[in-house]
Amino acid sequence: MVNEKKISSGFIYFFGAFAGILFGYDIGVMTGALPFLQQDWSLENNAGTIGWITSSVMLGAIFGGALAGQLSDRLGRRRMILISALIFIVGSILSGIAPHNGVIFLIIARILLGLAVGASSALVPAYMSEMAPARMRGRLSGINQTMIVSGMLLSYIVDFILKDLSGTLAWRLMLGMAAIPAIILYVGMLKLPESPRFLIKNNKLDEARKVLGYIRSDKGEIDSEIKQIFEAAREERKLNQKTSWGTLLSNKYRYLLIAGVGVAAFQQFQGANAIFYYIPLIVENATGHAASSALMWPIIQGIILVVGSLIFLMIADKFNRRTLLTIGGTVMGLSFILPAIMNVLIPNANPMMMVVFLSIYVALYSFTWAPLTWVIVGEVFPLTIRGRASGLASSFNWIGSFLVGLLFPIMTDSMPQEAVFAIFGVICLLGVIFIRIRVPETRGCSLEEIEKIGENKQSA
Repeated sequence: MVNEKKISSGFIYFFGAFAGILFGYDIGVMTGALPFLQQDWSLENNAGTIGWITSSVMLGAIFGGALAGQLSDRLGRRRMILISALIFIVGSILSGIAPHNGVIFLIIARILLGLAVGASSALVPAYMSEMAPARMRGRLSGINQTMIVSGMLLSYIVDFILKDLSGTLAWRLMLGMAAIPAIILYVGMLKLPESPRFLIKNNKLDEARKVLGYIRSDKGEIDSEIKQIFEAAREERKLNQKTSWGTLLSNKYRYLLIAGVGVAAFQQFQGANAIFYYIPLIVENATGHAASSALMWPIIQGIILVVGSLIFLMIADKFNRRTLLTIGGTVMGLSFILPAIMNVLIPNANPMMMVVFLSIYVALYSFTWAPLTWVIVGEVFPLTIRGRASGLASSFNWIGSFLVGLLFPIMTDSMPQEAVFAIFGVICLLGVIFIRIRVPETRGCSLEEIEKIGENKQSA
């Protein structure tokens, strides 16, 4: 262990989820930087290039999530988060110093940045779920979502503050300043302990007991949890099971694998990031006003996201996961579909009507699908496959994010915005159906009990 003195549980939970700040900043920062980059590099009529620059972070994240999931099973969650912070720093600086008209350079720098973004999206839910007691796991894992949306809001505020600088300096500072929270993350993680479940899995029981002593107040609870984790790890060794991609698809794990990966994929294909990446361009398309003058709208969306994440922290362990996802997905779907219907029935309706419906979507998304996806990804996979399966879920999530970021400007260039969002609305409703038939209820269950649910469902 690196730390001999007691570390407060609040410090552990805060910095355990702090990677979400970087995750959110790098998702959101291009929203404000893009209008200035378009002007500086004369990209206004090049939807394909805009899509590639915006989505390149997500392309890197696809591989970062899968790679970090595998390496964290060998090196530990903590060490991999530290490595991710270093990559964040390098990628942010390279993005900010991209040469003029250096589209390829910027895309490569943002792919590198995406490796760290994808890694954090896989590592933080696993780390937080393994640190949190079952009764608080939804709330504490939800801190990750609060950090993500706080990072997004921070990026929108930075974009707004810097918007009056020269076009070149504005977007460069917007992208480069992501290095600052990355440095804070690295310093904070140096003081954090490793996950107790990872330690027990690697026969470090004394260290695991010490870590649990930081975050559990009752000795009996610590002994019981160590016993549960140890028995699960012993069963794994007894079966002499070597985890591989084939292991994930075995009968024992397939049900829970599909549940976790499916939720992660649907969250992105529902189209939320089309709003977060392109809201100034969406407003420009709806009203005819320049996108660079619409940077207050991302802040409004960011405030909605942060408030929603705080609401989730209050209700996380009071309502079933499936209930919240069902309600959220239904309202989100209708918020996308209704503007398309109204546009047909009332052709001369106020163009800002769509932005109002998008805000309703963001409000419901903020305390249902946004945080609960990562809660479920963090808790639904059995210990044997958790690192690899979390990485796979993260990769599917980022595949959806990449495709949305790449294709949205191309789609809106060839069809009405309302039609594009209606397609996302249908996907939202399909996600609700998936939740009702393929995802088990996990609220209040220990990680080992969830594994039993998966085994029983698969054998039924």
